[in-house]
Amino acid sequence: MRDKGAIRGVFRRVKPHVVFHAAAYKHVPIQELHPWEAVYNNVLGTRNVVEAALEAETERFVLVSTDKAVRPSNVMGATKRIAEMLVESTNGHNTRFMAVRFGNVLGSSGSAVPVFQEQIARGGPVTVTHPDVTRYFMSISEAAQLILQASSMGEGGETFILDMGEPVRILDLVEDLIRLHGLEPHKDIPIQFIGLRPGEKLIEELITDGEGIVSTAHEKIMVVRGDSHNYDQLISNIDDLLIAAQTFDAHFIKKKIRELVPEYVPEADQPV
Repeated sequence: MRDKGAIRGVFRRVKPHVVFHAAAYKHVPIQELHPWEAVYNNVLGTRNVVEAALEAETERFVLVSTDKAVRPSNVMGATKRIAEMLVESTNGHNTRFMAVRFGNVLGSSGSAVPVFQEQIARGGPVTVTHPDVTRYFMSISEAAQLILQASSMGEGGETFILDMGEPVRILDLVEDLIRLHGLEPHKDIPIQFIGLRPGEKLIEELITDGEGIVSTAHEKIMVVRGDSHNYDQLISNIDDLLIAAQTFDAHFIKKKIRELVPEYVPEADQPV
């Protein structure tokens, strides 16, 4: 999707009625080390797909976003927030643009659960970043169904929030997985705390203060209407960010990202 010509060619051939834009780099530590790649993929890639959808007069465009876009503390979340802003600002054309924001999907690529199961099978230790870290989880089938539901409800300009229930403490999840293998946590299988990785939050959240959240006809789908962003100004700012990405200077790129997303506070700048 970083190849604008290839994307436009696909859209001309296929002429899609609905686009579900789920392509993105998602692994937090890698993007902290290589923020230019996150900018090229999550920001430029999204822009290419948005522009191709406009040109093809696609009826609906659904961005699959993440809870990490809320008050982001890492490059991954901040670049996904820029993608949300781009989708919000592009609304008003024939294409209805919207975003769907949710947390972790169990069993998806890079999911922690298969890693924990492999560690248990090897006899441990199972590595957990922090004893108090929590995350929202949802099954693949539930996430897919709710994305489809939200896309059919959207009028354009919305960010839909999927109700993911209560956040799960990762330590509790690991201890339950060990017991499901017929073993005793901390006795048969040791658990090792290795510390939060670069850019990781202790607690994720699905909305931020000031976002007006409204219920919908579906009990598990809520909606917020984001702040309106000037499209031309946003595109100009994204162009500046893409120029910064060419420097391969991680500190400078993160600084430019923060100019676009003021609520983005890199881990190194957060109060202890």
